[in-house]
Amino acid sequence: MGEGLGRLTIERVAAESGVSKPTIYRTWTNAQDLAMAAFMAQPQSGDQVSRAGSARNALRTHLRAVIDAFATQRGRQITLTMASADPESELAKAFRNQVILKSREAGRRLIERAVVSAEIRSDIDIEAVLDMLYGPLFFRLLAGHQPVSPQLAEHLVETLFDGVRVTRKAKPKPKPAS
Repeated sequence: MGEGLGRLTIERVAAESGVSKPTIYRTWTNAQDLAMAAFMAQPQSGDQVSRAGSARNALRTHLRAVIDAFATQRGRQITLTMASADPESELAKAFRNQVILKSREAGRRLIERAVVSAEIRSDIDIEAVLDMLYGPLFFRLLAGHQPVSPQLAEHLVETLFDGVRVTRKAKPKPKPAS
């Protein structure tokens, strides 16, 4: 991706890596898919998430890693490209599959972990929770109306956990005698 997404080809990747094209195609559907996967590959963030302790901290760490990826020059270039891309283009599909859906899957595992550890309620709609976390992040990236900063991860996680935390149910008030 050093020369841009438009110049990346599976043929070139195969030639430079010494891996056959069929081997590459078993994992990625096209060059754009491969490029987005490479962009989002951050092995160090997986280690940080596993050491984060609570699901709340792990989710915060995960969101920071996504934000950090887009804080780079390459991340800003991808954001600008995606803001003007046709939603049905191969690049947009690759972004959806390799960035949005994979980020949501990582988030899903962390939300499920939070449910199991009773950090959040078990009756939540996980898809809605994921929308609440990733929607503002990707909206800010693509619309550019507000900055995307590491503090955004903190604000999103704290707002979410405050709204879905486990609380003791209040005892019902006795009904007055009639």
